Amino acid sequence: MPDPMPVAVTPPQPPRIAMVAGETSGDLLSGLLLDGLLRRWPDLQAYGIGGAMMQRRGFHALYSSERLAVHGYSFEVLLKLRDILKIRSALRSQLLQERPAVFVGVDAPDFNLGLERDLRAQGIKTVHFVCPSIWAWRPERIHKIRAAADHVLCLFPFEPALLAAQGIAATFVGHPLAQVIPEQPDKQAARQALGLAMDAPVLAVLPGSRRAEVQYIARPFLQATALLLQRLPQLQVLLPAVPALYDQLQALLSELGLSDRVQLLPGQSHTALAACDCTLIASGTATLEAALFKRPMVIGYHMHPISWRLMRRKQLQPWVGLPNILCQDFVVPELLQDRATPAALADAVQQWLTPEAAPQVAAVQDRFAALHQSLLRDTSTLAAQAIETLIYA
Repeated sequence: MPDPMPVAVTPPQPPRIAMVAGETSGDLLSGLLLDGLLRRWPDLQAYGIGGAMMQRRGFHALYSSERLAVHGYSFEVLLKLRDILKIRSALRSQLLQERPAVFVGVDAPDFNLGLERDLRAQGIKTVHFVCPSIWAWRPERIHKIRAAADHVLCLFPFEPALLAAQGIAATFVGHPLAQVIPEQPDKQAARQALGLAMDAPVLAVLPGSRRAEVQYIARPFLQATALLLQRLPQLQVLLPAVPALYDQLQALLSELGLSDRVQLLPGQSHTALAACDCTLIASGTATLEAALFKRPMVIGYHMHPISWRLMRRKQLQPWVGLPNILCQDFVVPELLQDRATPAALADAVQQWLTPEAAPQVAAVQDRFAALHQSLLRDTSTLAAQAIETLIYA
């Protein structure tokens, strides 16, 4: 009896996945997530709100992620609220009509959690990528997360258990920056790339990537830099700038008479962190990058006074900088709001640059090396696997 003819098996069609990423950090995370999804489904269709990193991977951006970028807790948000709500309403209507296999909200919890809640209520599966920092401030958001997300992808190892205790499914996927940043950064190569002297101290100044941040932080940071250059004439200073803020920072350097003493870089924040001995840095994701580069730092921040008062009322921990929060200790100094004066910032930075600070620098580097190991996972693969499991559950 002849063998039966083989039956052709049609491979399953790749799912359509909708995503929303807010700001530059969300765009980076989404790009890595898309890498994992595209390895599983090379013909994947992904669309929604995203930035350049996502679009390079074939993501169809209905709106740019820059449209969601805001600064502060309340006051500044109101200035853009109408546009943001209009975008969310239009996207919600489109997704409810098209019904993607899953919606992935990447960070931007104030935008994404409400959208996820509405989609999930209509039977669309939802994932939230980056657990909101309920362990640091605004713990009431746990109720919004429970209503919004079928699954949460977590960057930090302690978060899944915290969410599980509240009945929320979650997976630790590691922090992608721990993969991107080498465990042993090459300071010499970075200095060569930037044309810096090998035997003179280097300070990297990172005042943030948003226009409103630079408005509040850049001036005191650069005034502190001017003081340090008076005290340490051999100091070499790097100032990485995102393209949208390059001209603004260039003008500020000129106003403060620092154009010839500070090297303004188009981007290249990672090269600057690799090259430096210390960084003066705004609170945010960049502080974690600096920790992964094993660099001592001084964390500074300043925002609109109304936003500051509202945020402080919601704060649960004594730390604001991510390295300190993750280490549960004041590993590096934080100078916030009224304490972030040029003189205080300069004094704190100078303490890292003295020969006597060598034991403290080594201790900080050891703490940050352990932190790096705790965050190192194959993020893109683990995140894609969790999403695939949810789609076909």
